[in-house]
Amino acid sequence: MALDNKPLDAKTQAAVALHRFGFGPRAGSLASIGSDARGAILAELDRPNAGQISDSDLLTSGEAARAAFNFRQERKADRLAQRAEREMAQNEANKAAQAAKEFAAKEAQASAPKTDVPAMEAAKPAAAQPAKADPGPGIPQQIFFEEAKARFDSALNAEIGFAERLVWFWSNHFCVSADKVRPVAGAFEREAIRPHVLGNFADMLMAVESHPAMLFYLDNARSIGPNSVAGKRQGKGLNENLGREILELHTLGARSGYSQDDVTNFAKVITGWTITPAKEPERGGEFNFNDRMHEPGAQTVLAKNYDDTGHEQGRSVLLALARHPETAKHIARKLARHFVADDPPQALIDRLAKRFADTKGDLKEVSKALVLAPEAWDAPRTKLKKPSEWTVASMRACGLALSDIRRIINTLNLLGEPLWRPPAPKGFSDENAAWLDGLPQRLDIANQLARRVGGLVDPEEIADAALGPLASPETRQALSRAESRPQALALLLMAPEFLRR
Repeated sequence: MALDNKPLDAKTQAAVALHRFGFGPRAGSLASIGSDARGAILAELDRPNAGQISDSDLLTSGEAARAAFNFRQERKADRLAQRAEREMAQNEANKAAQAAKEFAAKEAQASAPKTDVPAMEAAKPAAAQPAKADPGPGIPQQIFFEEAKARFDSALNAEIGFAERLVWFWSNHFCVSADKVRPVAGAFEREAIRPHVLGNFADMLMAVESHPAMLFYLDNARSIGPNSVAGKRQGKGLNENLGREILELHTLGARSGYSQDDVTNFAKVITGWTITPAKEPERGGEFNFNDRMHEPGAQTVLAKNYDDTGHEQGRSVLLALARHPETAKHIARKLARHFVADDPPQALIDRLAKRFADTKGDLKEVSKALVLAPEAWDAPRTKLKKPSEWTVASMRACGLALSDIRRIINTLNLLGEPLWRPPAPKGFSDENAAWLDGLPQRLDIANQLARRVGGLVDPEEIADAALGPLASPETRQALSRAESRPQALALLLMAPEFLRR
C-alpha cells in the first residue's frame, strides 16, 4: 500500500477506496469504479438522499416512545390481572381445602367406613396447564429490530457505502445507548444524524442535542434550574451531564480550554430542554421546552455573554460551539483517525480543519476534502475495521443478504460492539488496540459463515472480487493450500488485507 510513495494504479485505488471509505467490495465493484475511484466516491455523495432511509413503516421517535409506553402499561395491567387471578384461585383453593378438612373430620367420627370422595377430589393435583406460546419480542424490541434491519440493509446494499460509513461515524460521535433508550435509538439516528450527514454541522448539532434520545440518555430531561419556578418549588437541581459532554466530546474536545464554570453555566443554559411525558397521546416522547424548568438570567460561556432568551439561549451557544476553531480541529482529528490511521498525518488533520472552518461546517465539503486528500490514500493500510464494518464486509464479499437481523445483533454482541450500545458517552473506540483482543472471536464467526456458504462459493473468486490487487502472495498461497473451500473462505475473511481498511 504505497509505502514507497508510488502512485496507485486504478485497480488498487478502487480496492483501497472500497475498503477504506466504504463497506468493502461486492461482486463486480472493483470493475465498476476501477477507472475513477475518487470520482465514484464523490458521485455517491452527490446522489439525492444519500445516507437517508425512507421507510414509512418505521416509527418516529415520538411514536416509538408512545408505543413503548403503551406496551409497558398493557404489560403492567396484564401482570396485575394475572396476580389478581392467582390470588383468587389461591383463595378458592384455601376454601376448598378447609371445607375438605372439616368434612374429613366429620367422616372420621362416623362408624361406617366411607370413601372420602370430596377429600380425594380436593387433594387431586391441578390439571397441568398448557404451555404458553412464546409471545415473541415485546414492542420496544420489535422496534429495535426493525430499525437495525433498515440500517444494515442500507450498508449491505450500498454500491460503495461512503455515505453510510459517514452515518455510522457521526452516530458513534453523537452516541446514545439502547440500554437506556432502546425504542428510540434507531429513530435518533434517522432523525438527528442522517438528514444532516452531508449538511451543516451546526444543524446536526442542534438536532442531536435537542433530540429526546439524547436528552434522556444524558439526563438533561430532568435538569432543573435552581432558580427556576420548578427549582424553587421542587428543590431539584441542575444536571451537568449533557453540557459537559457537548463541550468535551461533541464540539471542542478535551483539553481545549473550557472551564468547570463553562460547563455549569452551559448546563444552566439548556435547562428546560426536556421531553413531553410519553403518556401524552399526541406529543408524548417529543422535545419540549419547559420555561418553568429553565434557569433565568444571562449566562457566560467561553467568555461570551448570552442573554436569557429561553430556548434560543441554548441554540445561540450551540451555534457558537459549532463555529469554534477547536471544534474544527476536534472533528478533523476524529474523521482522520476513523478513516485513515490511529495517528493520522497532521497535514490531513489541518486540511480537514481548514475546510471545516472555511465552509462553516459544511460536512459534504469536509467529506469531499477527505476523499481528495493525498494523505488519505497514501497512509498504509494498518487500520482495523470495527466488528460491525468487518461483518458487513464479509457478508458483501460472500454475496449474503440479510435474512435474520438477530443473527447480526448476536454477532456484534459476541464481538464487543453491540448495536447502539456503546460503553460510555464517548462511543466505541476508533483505535486498533480496542479491537485486537476480539480477533479470536472474529475467527469463530468467520468459520461459522464459511461453513454456511463455503461449499457454494469459490474462495479464490471471492478473493479476486473482494481484495483484487490487495491480496498478498501469502494470502493467495494460504487459500490454495487450504484443505477445503470453507477453510479457505475463513482464511480469506481473516486475512490482514481483509481485516484492515
